[in-house]
Amino acid sequence: MATTITEISEKFDIPQDTLRYYERIGLIPRVNRNKSGIRDYTEEDCRWVEFIKCMRNSGLPIEVLIEYVGLFQQGDETIEARKELLIGQRKQLTKRVEDMKRTLERLDYKIASYEQSVVETEKALRRPGD
Repeated sequence: MATTITEISEKFDIPQDTLRYYERIGLIPRVNRNKSGIRDYTEEDCRWVEFIKCMRNSGLPIEVLIEYVGLFQQGDETIEARKELLIGQRKQLTKRVEDMKRTLERLDYKIASYEQSVVETEKALRRPGD
């Protein structure tokens, strides 16, 4: 089932210019075009778009993805290298998640402090007997 760039853009919530860019730099395979010259995405193309979006959302840099795709295109002899690349990126992502958790805990503490401060301020403003 082929699909236009507009449909793919909407489906994956990726701007059309970004899809064109990904194709131009080789992150997704060259998309075939119909007789009118309009991109005609296949299911395989869609799987690549979904994979690249997932990897970008996890924070993988474009350069790492270009390296990964290049290794993939070289064939099965690069399976171990691709795996090692992903393991390294997973370690970095795990560290970022841990850092974000600490940041979230600190924000929660600060918010609770402000809420407590507001409660104390409101108590001070009440008149006796209210």
